[in-house]
Parts: sequence; C-alpha cells; structure tokens
Amino acid sequence: MLSQLAPAEGRLLISEPFMLDPNFKRSVLLLTECSEAGAMGFILNHESEFHLGEILSDLPYSELPVFVGGPVGKDTLHFIHRVPEKIEGGIELDNGLYWGGDFEAVKELLTSYGLADGEIKFFIGYSGWTSGQLDSEIEDDAWIVTDKFNAEILFANDEQNMWKDVVKGLGQRYAHIANFPENPELN
Repeated sequence: MLSQLAPAEGRLLISEPFMLDPNFKRSVLLLTECSEAGAMGFILNHESEFHLGEILSDLPYSELPVFVGGPVGKDTLHFIHRVPEKIEGGIELDNGLYWGGDFEAVKELLTSYGLADGEIKFFIGYSGWTSGQLDSEIEDDAWIVTDKFNAEILFANDEQNMWKDVVKGLGQRYAHIANFPENPELN
C-alpha cells in the first residue's frame, strides 16, 4: 500500500499517477470532513472556466479563479482560507487552513479589497465518499494521504505543477512517482 497515513480533516489526498477517472486525474485534494459516515474535500488544482464574478452577481468585478472542487454538488460554492482574523466562523482544519465562515464578511472583504492574493480559494462542487469508500480506494493505492505539506503551495497559483510538487514533498520514497508520464503508453 502506497499510503501509510489514515485520511483525516486537514490532510491531503494525492491521486496515483495513472488514475483514469478524469475528475481526479493528477489531483491534490484537501479533506474537510472525514468520519465513519464518509468523507468530503476539494480538488485544489483543477481550475474551472469561471471567475468568481461570473458566479456571484453581487461581485461582478471579481476576477478570482474558481476551482472545480469535485463532481458532487456542482451548483454549490465553497471556500477555504487562512485568515480567521478576517473571516469568522470557519472550521479549523490544520496547517492554518479554515473551511467556510461568514460569507457576508467574505463579500465585504472582496468588495473593499481586504483579501490579498493567496488568502482564499473558491470551489464549485466538492468531492465526496460514502462510508468505507475512501478507505477502500486508499487500500487499492488510488490515493496517497499526507499531512506533510506547506499551506503556501495550496495558494501559490501554480495549479499546473501542484500535483508534482506535493508528490516530491513526500520524500524519496515517492519522488520517482512525480516523474511518471501521464500516459505510460506514450513513453
């Protein structure tokens, strides 16, 4: 088994290099819920075609990118942030990361340019697993679980290289995976 760590809130899931599911190909996910009932999280490195202003009519000028959090609930908007002093009510995950919070405060901060680059990230939809489903996928080596990451990488605006950078950050045991071609038949 590739993963030596159990899934939990605030940990990352890294997809195995040859995952065929297009929703999760070369994905890095942040888990926000994890219990016997199931798990939930957001894909951090799949940018959607939308900017926040195209989704929220009361913020039409916002050029913040919106990411595809996953294939479930694509009509929902979520956010993670690392500024609990600006956005109250968020759920603390780990590594200084928070999920959700006072959305009216978020809109006011965006309107007044009170949020800097790299403080918040928005998602349409989410990724979800039923009871036992994620554990089974981890046992089948579909995912690597890690808590060894710098939150900076999640907000670095380098989604293209995020998967590779996070894999390299796992250490020597996994470093070779980062260089696997996306399609081994083309190698």
